[in-house]
Amino acid sequence: MAVSVVMPALEMAQETGKLVSWLKEEGDLVRKGEILLEVETDKAVVEVEAAGDGILAGVTAKPGDVVQVGRTIAWLVQPGETPPATASRDVATGRRTDTRSAGASTPADSVAAPTVGSPGGGARISPKARRLAQEKGVDIGRLKGSGPGGEILADDILAAATSVSSVNLGDASPPVTSIGRLMAERTTQSWTTVPHFFVTRDMDAGALSAARQQMLPAIDQSHGVKVTHTDLLVAIVARTLTKHPRLNASWTTERIVSHEDVNIALAMAVENAVVTAVIPRADRAAVADIAVRRRDLAERARAGRLQPADIAGATFTISNLGMFEVDAFTAIIVPPQAAILAVGAIADRVVPVDGKPGVRPMMTMTLSCDHRVVDGARAAEFMRDLAAAIRSPQL
Repeated sequence: MAVSVVMPALEMAQETGKLVSWLKEEGDLVRKGEILLEVETDKAVVEVEAAGDGILAGVTAKPGDVVQVGRTIAWLVQPGETPPATASRDVATGRRTDTRSAGASTPADSVAAPTVGSPGGGARISPKARRLAQEKGVDIGRLKGSGPGGEILADDILAAATSVSSVNLGDASPPVTSIGRLMAERTTQSWTTVPHFFVTRDMDAGALSAARQQMLPAIDQSHGVKVTHTDLLVAIVARTLTKHPRLNASWTTERIVSHEDVNIALAMAVENAVVTAVIPRADRAAVADIAVRRRDLAERARAGRLQPADIAGATFTISNLGMFEVDAFTAIIVPPQAAILAVGAIADRVVPVDGKPGVRPMMTMTLSCDHRVVDGARAAEFMRDLAAAIRSPQL
């Protein structure tokens, strides 16, 4: 029985998705769980797994198309089976294509393999080569492939990237990747449409550091992971958010939506971009489990292997630059979330201690809020309770 391949909904309030590339070509045998396509979301380029076994057929979307969520863009069929009749619309171009059957589609309607234009006409390109071209910033329209029929291969991309690097030795600016470009677009949109305001507070991190040192040996031995300050902050922030539901909410055009689950997204640096990966139900998770999840997400984010579930459903974001010795900064909200917490480095400072000057490990946190959802008083109350929780993390 044919299995439909649809544009997935990877994030809250997502209406469309952009197809980055097919990792299989039409006619290829696909196994359930294999990576089938890459989709661009508001936060990252995500690999999507096949939902079943079958032969890829009836492809109606090509790389670069923006497609409505839930729309069928291909089928996985059994040998001898033809894909059901479907109709799809390319949201970006408004072009309509009809897929009737594997043997009845016209050349203009069928999509056999990703192709790109070149001065000499259409040129085939392998999915791996397309990904490499995006990563290396290579213009595939200028290349002549060395593969059969002029197909552009991964080796062609690497050779072109090496050639460009040697010509532009004085140019140190990196190419803009799909994730980097998307991040630029989304942060610009957030900054220009969301009414931001900021609340900053210095926190005494002495008890937080002590709790981490106390947990390190046991969790390292039982789970094989070293607990970080970020892991502890995820647990503390999530539990504090349960007392402040307006901070764990989203803005929509019709109303403010409060979320039952507290799903904390962590901003993670990858090559030439930043992605946010989610720790679900963090308010109920043990610190050890948070640490394991955070390490796994970080490793797969750097390898470009995040899955849809890894970035979906975030209700609040933490961005920690303390490991880079940043004292303080402000972060841009990730819509439709209502707030994001920016965390600076822990450093010794001279502060009042029992009415006298003393040295304490301090860190500065800045809460960015959407004023449509959160007012100043609610933000201040959240920061007050967060500071108290950091002073007593054992509670």
